Amino acid sequence: MTDIFSTLWQTLNSGLPILLLHFLITVALLLLGVACYALITPFRERELIRDGNPAAGLVLAGALVALAIPLAATLATSTVWLDILLWGSVAVLIQLLTFLVFILLARGFRAAIESGNVAAAAVLVGVQLAIALLNAGAMSG
Repeated sequence: MTDIFSTLWQTLNSGLPILLLHFLITVALLLLGVACYALITPFRERELIRDGNPAAGLVLAGALVALAIPLAATLATSTVWLDILLWGSVAVLIQLLTFLVFILLARGFRAAIESGNVAAAAVLVGVQLAIALLNAGAMSG
């Protein structure tokens, strides 16, 4: 019984630091992605959300999930922190480009979100999640 606990303890001691490093790199990429997203949006989600705008809340929540999906795939399939950093950065860039392309193609989107149009927000979230899933599939090999 002592051997089992000793083996478990050794495994935890050797694996936990790597797990935490990989996780923290991924969380940092997520936060960086959200910060970049906030900079490129044509509207101010935080202000709109504070004012009770459901469309802005939906768009921001969708962006968070859409950024996290390919990052999770990168985290799950990479064993080296540098891979996570490199491919995670590519994943975030793809998601941000998706948003920019959508904004360029969807005329009047800013006004729709600022007026609380949840249907418009749902379309953007759907596009972001669809690309996120494809992005995650590509990242996982």
